[in-house]
Amino acid sequence: MAADENSVVRTVGLTKTFRDFWFREKVTAVRELDLEIASGEVYGLLGPNGSGKSTTLKIVLGLMFPTRGLVRVFGRQPGDVATKSRIGFLPEESYLYPFLNAHETLDYYGRLFHQGRYERRRRIGMLLEMVGLSGAAYRRVGEYSKGMQRRIGMAQALINDPELLILDEPTSGMDPLAARQFKDLIAELSRRGKTIILSSHLLADMEDVCDRVGILYAGQLRSQGALGELLSRRGMTTITTDELDEETARRIRDLLTERAHKVLAIETPKDRLESLFLRIVREAQTRPDRPAGAVATGQLAEFLRADEPAAGQELIDDLVAAGAAAQPVAAPAEAPPPPPAARAAGEVIDDLLAAADKTDEAPAAPEAPAEGDEAPGRDVNRGVIDSLIQRPEREKTDDA
Repeated sequence: MAADENSVVRTVGLTKTFRDFWFREKVTAVRELDLEIASGEVYGLLGPNGSGKSTTLKIVLGLMFPTRGLVRVFGRQPGDVATKSRIGFLPEESYLYPFLNAHETLDYYGRLFHQGRYERRRRIGMLLEMVGLSGAAYRRVGEYSKGMQRRIGMAQALINDPELLILDEPTSGMDPLAARQFKDLIAELSRRGKTIILSSHLLADMEDVCDRVGILYAGQLRSQGALGELLSRRGMTTITTDELDEETARRIRDLLTERAHKVLAIETPKDRLESLFLRIVREAQTRPDRPAGAVATGQLAEFLRADEPAAGQELIDDLVAAGAAAQPVAAPAEAPPPPPAARAAGEVIDDLLAAADKTDEAPAAPEAPAEGDEAPGRDVNRGVIDSLIQRPEREKTDDA
């Protein structure tokens, strides 16, 4: 039980077998899988196509039932509704509504998490800036390239500020620059305390961001461990120095041979193609010509940071500031001042009533209205005023 409390995701003996119409075993996608992923860890599931990575993620998400074995997410069953609200998921294919634009897409997912209108707008703006789609926010998603759809997919996965983020092939279809930016984003989210499961068959994705990796093949976990331990090559030593002339290299080779060491290679180190590409593109970005569509990612959205203030505090501060600006110079001494929002509404009502009084004035009134009665013009204006007062209440009800 202690393992459940200390682990975000835990599986024991997880097995998934797909059967045909006659319930005959067709294929075993996952076989006796044991995983334990700690809080704040970036764990990579690495394997070729068909190794069981996506099946494992779907079981963890509660989208698929295991044939046998134990699965716990935050110590609960994957199908628990409260558990699902703490998870963000980017599937391998971006299943988005093509007739919606990016802003409408994020607004839709925000509503699924019962977020208020103000909070949705706040998060949407920050997420679009973060994934570099502010300039394409009102283009239909169906017009996006594959890389841009992955960007908006990442934004929807973060709309609920999840504690567990599951990414299935996150850089699929992206150019090397966008892929590098996404890997930097994943590393920053990890530093902010989020637990991330990354599934990919691209080795560079795993090597750059993962703390631990598990290598799957034919549904079985073949190897697992910290990335540094798995990549270290025992029994070999690398010496890096500045460029050597031929005479120095020959003497070093002779010395190693005398000491019974094998000289495998003495060569000039090579830069990585990814590093060369990024360096050239970043130099080009300093020039005035810029590409259309998606741009470089921006800063991490504020609501994803650990030190963010309470969600409604900024709205409250804005209302208080607006009320203070609209406060009259002198307030009646006999009554306490109303709250800022009510004071602003009262001033509008007073102005409307004053206008109604001027409208009601006639050059010759045949007789004064009876006591308790009001002029017809006043009735009409009060109906308008009542609708104005009730409208905010209806909006609050709709948002709730």
